[in-house]
Amino acid sequence: METICSDNSCPVYDTLRMIGNKWVLLILAQLMGGTKRFGELKKAIPEISPKMLTQQLRKLEQEGLVERTVYAEVPPKVEYSLTAKGLALEPVFEQIIIWGRKHGGRP
Repeated sequence: METICSDNSCPVYDTLRMIGNKWVLLILAQLMGGTKRFGELKKAIPEISPKMLTQQLRKLEQEGLVERTVYAEVPPKVEYSLTAKGLALEPVFEQIIIWGRKHGGRP
């Protein structure tokens, strides 16, 4: 296998910086299924605290992976969806799912 990291750049590091924690992966996996509201994400990932969910959604917005849409309603309605950059991760998630099904059991 060729060396993929050099002194100046490392695509593995860059990718892990964006999506390299369990909360981000779980949030992105939920959004792969379509647009979700905050409460839907919280219900789908019950182990995450509201504060952590908010922090991770903000991080994903800053990275350009998630788009936040606010509707001028009372009460306010906010939806989260994947950007084109976020949707480009779909093949990666498909491979994670395949690998997890094959190797995910505990030894």
